[in-house]
This record gives sequence, C-alpha cells and structure tokens, in this order.
Amino acid sequence: MERRGFIKKVGLGSTFLSLTGGMSFQAMGKDSLNAPTFNMDFAPHFGMFRNHAPGGIIDELKFMADQGFRSLEDNGMLKRSVEEQEQIGNTLDQLGMRMGVFVIEGGDNWKTSLATGKQEFMDTFLKTCRESVEVAKRVNAKWMTVVPGYFDRNLPMGIQTANVIEAMKRGAEILEPHGLIMVMEPLSDNPDLFLRHADQTFMICQAVDSPACKILYDIYHMQRNEGNLIANIEKCWDEIAYIQIGDNPGRKEPGTGEINFENVFKYIHDKGFKGVMGMEHGNAMPGKEGELALIEAYRKVDVKV
Repeated sequence: MERRGFIKKVGLGSTFLSLTGGMSFQAMGKDSLNAPTFNMDFAPHFGMFRNHAPGGIIDELKFMADQGFRSLEDNGMLKRSVEEQEQIGNTLDQLGMRMGVFVIEGGDNWKTSLATGKQEFMDTFLKTCRESVEVAKRVNAKWMTVVPGYFDRNLPMGIQTANVIEAMKRGAEILEPHGLIMVMEPLSDNPDLFLRHADQTFMICQAVDSPACKILYDIYHMQRNEGNLIANIEKCWDEIAYIQIGDNPGRKEPGTGEINFENVFKYIHDKGFKGVMGMEHGNAMPGKEGELALIEAYRKVDVKV
C-alpha cells in the first residue's frame, strides 16, 4: 500500500504521536502509522524532522508525508546537484506532494544590487532566472522567491523602485512562458533591505503587470514590519500567491509568540486560498520532543473543515 493512500484510511492523529514517546515512524515500519492530512497546505523544510528521519532528506520527506504534510519548501534547492534535485522531484511525485518555493539567488540578494540599475546585477539576476527554470522542471516547482537586495543610499527611492520594476519585468519575461511565478518577499531582517512592506511589493507587482510576478507574504516578517496582519493581507490580496509562517518574537512555530494564527489562518482559508504555506521558521524545542511539539502546534491551528 502506498504511504499517501494509507493516510486517510488510518486517521490517527497527534494523540497517538504523544503516546509513542517520539518513536520514529521509520523504526515502527513503513505503514504502521500515518496521520490525517492537514487541511491547510503547510510545507516544512529539510531539517525540521532530522531526529525522526536520520536517514537523510528523502527519509525526511517520507516522514513529512506520514505526518500529513502535502508540500515541501527548500530555499537552497538551486544550489543542490542535478542528481539530488531529480531525486527530490521524483520522491515528491511518488508521495503526492507539491514543491513550494526555492530562492532565486545568484549571490546578490544580500547586498545593494537590483535597486542600482547596474547592468552587472541585471545580468546575474536574469541568468539565475534562466537557471531556475531548469531547476523548477526537475522538482515540478511553480513558485520561486525573489529578494531585490539592499537599497542604494545614493539614489532617490523613486529611481530605485523603477530599477527594481524593470528587473522584475525582465525576470517575468523568462518565467511567464513556463507558467512559473517569482514571488517577491518583503523582509524584516535589517533596515538596509529595499523591499520591506506589503504595500510597496503590491505596487511593484501592479507595475510589472504579469502573472509571473506576485507577493510572498511572510507572516513573521510582516508582523515585525507593519503588524495589522489581516487588514494588510486584505489590501494586498490580489497579488499574494504564496504565504510563509513564523511566530513573533522568536521565529518559531505557531503558539510560541504573539500572533493569533487561528484567526489569521481562518481568514486565509475563508478567502479561498489553495496555495502552499511555507513553514519558514525554526523548532522551538530540540530533539524528537521538539519535532512532535511542532506537529502538534500545527494541528491546533489547522483550519477545521
């Protein structure tokens, strides 16, 4: 019997997980236990369940599927070998899982780059977009994260914005024919980043005017930068194609900080969102106990249907 086909038939949840004392699903046997599928399409990343799946990333992917997760995200996919990308893609297909975002990263994301309008940065970005098309084919990805880099203190913001819009237009020309979407992510990591707010990102997407250029709304970053989450999501909803999760403070799983994820997820669900919701955060507690606590945290906030 296939792993994913077994999930709904068993219907055992996190209560049994706690009773097992964190016993590895691999140790208990391939089909001895599967959890119900999450209603929201939460996407873990590699490393979140390394203690329950010590056999490597494929083992971890199978563990994710056993827990009811339907997607994966892997920021560093572009840097993996072709062989590893194909292995991940094939395993996702076998498990019936979707690929979430990976990052279009040519080395310029964390420095002053696209905002300058300089050709050298444009060339690197477009080259990386073309490489990303091939990676997306191997893992059946649809979304790729874009970070325009830092702002340029020597240029007016209007000029920098125009430069970023032009770069996104050029990137969209590469991705759109393949049905791919670059999702621009406003971030809170430091004040030097050019892209920091949802409305700013919305404006750029509207100017690019392409289905290949949308918003990645990271709940953690936007809580830090602007708060008022549901109201701001509503204002930008038409351009949001991907959502990421992390509680604040701490950037750990829901329930470890101040964000009311039950309300936020209900709003997103009621809007009819069917996309991936990336779990881009750390585990609040270490070891197997921390991994089980993370799964239980998502069971608590998953929308009931």
